[in-house]
Amino acid sequence: MGALLSVSRAIDGVIGVLGKIGAWASLLLVLLVCYDVVSRYFGVPKPFGLNSTMIQEGEYWLHTYLFALFIGYGYTRQAHVRIDLFRERMPRRGKYAIEMIGCLLFLIPYAAIGTYLATGYVATSFAQGEVSKSVVGLSNIWLLKAALYPLYVLMGLAGVSQFIKSLAGFFGHLPEEQVGAVIGG
Repeated sequence: MGALLSVSRAIDGVIGVLGKIGAWASLLLVLLVCYDVVSRYFGVPKPFGLNSTMIQEGEYWLHTYLFALFIGYGYTRQAHVRIDLFRERMPRRGKYAIEMIGCLLFLIPYAAIGTYLATGYVATSFAQGEVSKSVVGLSNIWLLKAALYPLYVLMGLAGVSQFIKSLAGFFGHLPEEQVGAVIGG
C-alpha cells in the first residue's frame, strides 16, 4: 500500500504544480481584463497590433486554461460539488467505498472518454486552420480546444490518486492527516 500511496503523492505533486500554473492564469486574466477596460474607456492604445476583440478572446482563452489546469487540483482538495444526503451519515469505510465507486465507475471513465473524443475535435480544428468567428479575432483556435487534454487528463489522474487514497483509507492505511483531502471534512 505504501508504493501505491507514493504513486498518489507523485500524481498529487504534478497536479499541484499544474494547478499553481493555472492559478497564475487567473492573475493574467485579471490584468488583461483591467487593461481591456482601461484601454476601452480611457483611450489607452493597444500594443502589438492587438484590438479589443483579440483581447476579449484572450480573456476567455486564459479562463479556459485556468479551469483546465486547476480542475484536478480542485478535486484532490475537495473543492468539488458533493451531494451528501446519504453519505454524510455513513461510517468512514462507507465514504471511502463511495469515493472508490465514483472514481472507478464515473470519473476515470469520463476522463478517458473525454480525452479520446477531444482528439478528433482538436485534430479537426487544427486541420481546418480554424480561426475566430470574428474577422478581427484570434487565429489557431485549436490551441484553445487543446485545453481539453489537460482538463481530462488531470481530472483522470486526480481520480486515480483519490482512488488509491480511498483504497488505503478503506483498509486503514491512510495517514490521518490525509483523510479530509479524500472524503471531505
